[in-house]
Order: sequence, then C-alpha cells, then structure tokens
Amino acid sequence: MERLEGFYADMLRAIELIEAFMVQGRIDGFEAYTRHALVKSAVERQLGIIGEAVNKIRKLDPAHPIPEADRIVQFRNRLIHSYDTIDDTFVWPILQKHLPALKNAIQQARKS
Repeated sequence: MERLEGFYADMLRAIELIEAFMVQGRIDGFEAYTRHALVKSAVERQLGIIGEAVNKIRKLDPAHPIPEADRIVQFRNRLIHSYDTIDDTFVWPILQKHLPALKNAIQQARKS
C-alpha cells in the first residue's frame, strides 16, 4: 500500500505542478497555451508522469479504481512514443476538464 500511496502522491504533485506552470506562464486560454512552448513542454512532461504512475498502480493493484485509467495510459504512450502527433486541441481539454476530475478522484481515494 505504501507504493500505491507514493504513486498517488506523484500524480497529485504532477497535477499541482501543471497548475503552477499554467499560472506562472499566465496561460489564460487556449491561444496563450499554444504560444508558450516552455509551459507546453513542462505540462506534457507532467502528463507523462501521471500516465506512468497510473500504469504502475494498475500493475500493483489491477482493481484499484482510477477514472479513465486506460485512456490516461494510452495518452502517456502517445506522448512518449508518438510525440510528433500531439495536438494542442487534444491536450487543452485534458487540462481544463479531465485533470481537475482526476485530482478530485485521487484526493477522494486517498481519504478512503
């Protein structure tokens, strides 16, 4: 269980870093995100970490509930292996919609 907690902590840290990068880069919308290479690079790195942590959690405990786990790992694989196909229009909704939901799910799971 200690390793699971460590992976959850890694995921939360990655989400918090993404949030901080967005604030520090003054990313207030999609256009600002597309123009800020440094923030995009940092965000994509953290998304890769989240995907790898989810993958490790699934290997340790396949029944462990992580919303959209398959899609998260698939996106991580795409980030790493098909980096040249990453499209900002795909990443932006992850940042706006899916990360807040994942953060909430992780926080709830850690309370249980």
